Amino acid sequence: MNIRILKPGLLATVQDLGRYGLQKFGVPVGGAMDAGAARTANLLVGNGEGEAVLELTLGGTELLLEEDGLLAICGADAAAEADGVPLPLWRPVIVRKGVKIKFGRCRSGCRSYVAVWGGLDVPERLGSRSTYLRGGFGGYEGRALKAGDTLRAKTAGKLSVSLMKSLPAIPDGSGFAAAGWHAAHFALASHLEETVIRAMPGAHFPLLTEESRTGLFGETFRIGIRSDRMGCRLEGAHKLQLRQPLELLSEAVAAGTVQLPPDGNPIVLLADRQTTGGYPRIAHVASVDIPVFAQLKPGDRFRFEAVTQQEAERLYFASERDLQLLKAAVLLKGRT
Repeated sequence: MNIRILKPGLLATVQDLGRYGLQKFGVPVGGAMDAGAARTANLLVGNGEGEAVLELTLGGTELLLEEDGLLAICGADAAAEADGVPLPLWRPVIVRKGVKIKFGRCRSGCRSYVAVWGGLDVPERLGSRSTYLRGGFGGYEGRALKAGDTLRAKTAGKLSVSLMKSLPAIPDGSGFAAAGWHAAHFALASHLEETVIRAMPGAHFPLLTEESRTGLFGETFRIGIRSDRMGCRLEGAHKLQLRQPLELLSEAVAAGTVQLPPDGNPIVLLADRQTTGGYPRIAHVASVDIPVFAQLKPGDRFRFEAVTQQEAERLYFASERDLQLLKAAVLLKGRT
């Protein structure tokens, strides 16, 4: 199955779940910003969770399918259409050869994930197929996709073939047929009027002034325009401040670490984060809410809600349980 890129949109890259075990050499983990959406899309087409997918940022992408195939779109609602007909999200879809898939403006979220049966066939670099743009390696030639690129999928597995056979036939005059079932909405990042991101106080939280400690978990923040895959720069009504200047040695950081640079505007580290950092670590976003954070776009507003490590772990295990239930359900669908 080949996919030709007609228009890349703002940013289109190939991503998987990242490269682990190399941070000691200065190599970031990288991978999909919204790993939950990427994993779900893969499960829906019968792939392993870690297969390479397309990550599309803020819509505008156009794709052409050069063969019939099975795909799933998860994450942001970017008004996806197949030859002008709306494509359903969060479910497996058979798409006919020659169909043009177009993504419009995001109605919610900012990153869409397209999984195709078999997974995208790009070379592994350091144990991953993810694109690391700053390093110029991984994915498709180590860069963002551009018009004219053609991506090939690997051979579809038995489960993918069984799933395709279980779906309804494509009606005459239509370019696709979708399953009558879909992934439960536990996988969909919630974008309410006020998004709440759960976080734990970090090692240096007690060093904030009393006003800043209250502000971190009380004020509304906005995603700054200089945010990217490395991290989100936050803007609040007031600058956060330490009780006194602090010099730190660089230490390891993780996805969701909230750093406080000297300008008082926090930075939340994400997929392409550096491996170490010397700014105070004032909080850590709960793992279960990193996908929600990854779907926030510049200008979106949210607030932090304090949780304990024990509560964060409970939420994480619950989300993993839901994904495993989805995996089991897909296996059953493939056997019917």
